[in-house]
Amino acid sequence: MVRIYRWIVFLLAAGYCLRTLIVNDFAAFGGPFRFLTIWALFMSFACASRMIAREEGRTDRRWDGLVSATAVVNAMVVGLYWRLYLNDASSVTPDGQLAAPYLELYLHGLGPALQWIDATFIHRSFRRLGAAALWLTGIIGAYVLWSETLVQRFNDSPAGSVTSGLPYPFLNNLGGSDRAMFYAGNIVTAFVVLAVFAGVAWAVRRWLPAPPAPVGLRDSQGNAG
Repeated sequence: MVRIYRWIVFLLAAGYCLRTLIVNDFAAFGGPFRFLTIWALFMSFACASRMIAREEGRTDRRWDGLVSATAVVNAMVVGLYWRLYLNDASSVTPDGQLAAPYLELYLHGLGPALQWIDATFIHRSFRRLGAAALWLTGIIGAYVLWSETLVQRFNDSPAGSVTSGLPYPFLNNLGGSDRAMFYAGNIVTAFVVLAVFAGVAWAVRRWLPAPPAPVGLRDSQGNAG
């Protein structure tokens, strides 16, 4: 059952990644990669591919840091998106409407939930919090630099009351110091979310029986099959 679940997660993530590359408009600099949601999608795909590799015995590397950081970034994407959307839909969408509900609900709901389930209950990540913190800091820092130094510079829209070109409309209504405070607040939030995930994962490891080791790893060790 674990292998079937992981293949479902992998194929869904792969399909949405392919859709992103094929269907989306790349006329604006950065295309869909202007958005943290798409970074989270491709990170989830990378994690899913590593879980399939483990399941089939092609690697025994756990990638705990990446898996844990991806869970946190997914949580940030989901939390920020729906909070902003419910408060003012136009702050995260061009016209305040969900362009494609099947897409938005996967990117900001189902996809992250599937990754959280694997990370927490199957893979049982959040063991190497130092590695997770390094991944998280690097990812958030890279995204902020990408947005502020390249995306804003080479795009004229969306336009706000202060600046233009930043990927999310509401950011263009904030001055430099306000954006810095916003980014800093989200970094702090990311580490709080990491701590929450770590606590939940600890409870899961303590109170729930561990799932069987990946079949491929058991086979390679001569313990099954």
